Amino acid sequence: MNAELQALLDACVDAVIIIDHRGIIETFNHAACRLFGYPAADALGQNVSMLMPQPDRSRHDGYIDQYLQSGKARVIGIGRDVIARRRDGSEFPAALAIGRIGGREPPSFVGFLHDLSERRAQEEQRRAAQEAVREARERLTHVARLSTMGEMTNGLAHEINQPLTAITVYAQAAEHFATQAAPDIEEVVGALQQISAQALRAGEIIKRLRALVRNRRVHEELLDLNAVVRELAVLAESDARVHDVRLVISLASGLPQVLGDAIQLQQVMLNLVRNAIEAVQADGSERLVELRTARCEEGVEMSVSDRGPGLDPAIRGRLFEAFATTKPEGTGLGLAISRSIIDSHRGRLAWREHPPRGSCFYFQLPVVSEVSA
Repeated sequence: MNAELQALLDACVDAVIIIDHRGIIETFNHAACRLFGYPAADALGQNVSMLMPQPDRSRHDGYIDQYLQSGKARVIGIGRDVIARRRDGSEFPAALAIGRIGGREPPSFVGFLHDLSERRAQEEQRRAAQEAVREARERLTHVARLSTMGEMTNGLAHEINQPLTAITVYAQAAEHFATQAAPDIEEVVGALQQISAQALRAGEIIKRLRALVRNRRVHEELLDLNAVVRELAVLAESDARVHDVRLVISLASGLPQVLGDAIQLQQVMLNLVRNAIEAVQADGSERLVELRTARCEEGVEMSVSDRGPGLDPAIRGRLFEAFATTKPEGTGLGLAISRSIIDSHRGRLAWREHPPRGSCFYFQLPVVSEVSA
């Protein structure tokens, strides 16, 4: 090899290795020496497979023979990411490009290797950072759910106490009817049926509450938005009743499915309902909150409207920012977390006026066909 070509190869920042048709190293530039830890004198004349971990090491000569016989390239002219092996036995990821040197028979091959260790380390750091952000968001979302449940404590306690009280009353009535000289079996059976119904009512409230406060990984699945609303209704209606607010739920028929996490979407719905309930408690407000689902141009929509005084103009521009709130004891995280949840569902959370009085918060989600497209 002439001096000019050797100087050119040694100036390359990537490893350059030339081998003959048997896999024997003919050229090993300075970058290859640095990368693999071999002096050029120790590498020249050796089989290039010494730079490979198993199983490639034992298979390499067979790859060359197969190419020479069939002309079918596995890597030549294609390139791929590989694992390479240093002199000390350590392994590292590398991008490998191989070309056949023209005008030589038998043929020779030149390989270029670029160390990917730093890039892979950076990718792992970005992946770890993204995972940390995801976990932090999930923890914050869980805390927000617990906070919402804490705010609903009085309403939930009242709602659960009602069926428990009814169970006690019907149990006493059943005992009374059963201990009579001529027991009224129909009355006993009726009381027992009421006990069963009230127990199921209490159980349903607890079931929905446990589902909402459970801390678990995000689980996306095909969802019927109306079914998600119905599951939440038992909690939302109990919260409305204890505040003497009428909650009207109107569900559009024939809605297409969406892809999402039901618990997270219910958290957003519950947060919007609670905000609306607080809004209509202002003087002069009609104590009515409407929860609706509908088809929209973007996909499907869930909206919560109130007949309260409307939004303070001073907060409208910062409505979904963290810690932006007009409530004396508010954290300002509810809407910010809700927007983050809807954003992660590839949707949009927004606000509009609700003439003649009040506000409407809504989110829109793409339907399954639009998500997959």
